[in-house]
Amino acid sequence: MTVVVLAVFVITFVAQPFRIPSESMEPTLLIGDFVLVNKVMTAPGGAWNWLLPYRTVRRGDVIVFRKRVQDEDEYLVKRAIALPGDHVRLDRGQVVLNGQPQKESYAVYLASGPDAFRDDFPASLYTDVGVDARWWVQMHQLVRNGALIVPEGNYFALGDNRNRSQDSRYWGFVDHEEIVGEPVLVYFSVRSPSPDDGLLPQLPDDRMSRQASASWLDFARWDRTLHVVR
Repeated sequence: MTVVVLAVFVITFVAQPFRIPSESMEPTLLIGDFVLVNKVMTAPGGAWNWLLPYRTVRRGDVIVFRKRVQDEDEYLVKRAIALPGDHVRLDRGQVVLNGQPQKESYAVYLASGPDAFRDDFPASLYTDVGVDARWWVQMHQLVRNGALIVPEGNYFALGDNRNRSQDSRYWGFVDHEEIVGEPVLVYFSVRSPSPDDGLLPQLPDDRMSRQASASWLDFARWDRTLHVVR
């Protein structure tokens, strides 16, 4: 009984398992990775501050959040690129933050055709059918001098696999209240085909599944066991 109570406490308040379903965060997170998400990191402070390491989201943090996309609630994983008050834009795919081009060691740009909306954000023309119409209206109300201003309590998030990610460019900001936590550890990884292998369709499904275990009959990526997410 004690073990059950402890497990419920951990899953509810401390850590939660998820499975990565898409290639949008490769190479940081691979399709088939099973990750533990630290739910304490972004929880509101309070009586447990002395024991649990609460902190605010920082630029470059990988975050898991619950987002309503195309009228469905989904768990997504992306990297927080810009914080409240930041001015952010993309110039030919490169992030420019508060006027300074960013060097992002974690970002990859796979070969892809030109896409003005994706690569030169915020775009002045509606050029992508994947863009949420409500976000398009909100976005243009927050653009100043060619850069998007991140409102208080919100974050601008991108996938590390920049040309294969549906992210803040397409559906908007991540509200602080939507954040579940930070993926900290790959505890198991099942070898799964990626769309970038040419075996699956190119349009990713970014939804994360809440699964706690993988089939041990599947072939695993053993070298990713206990891999720390950065």
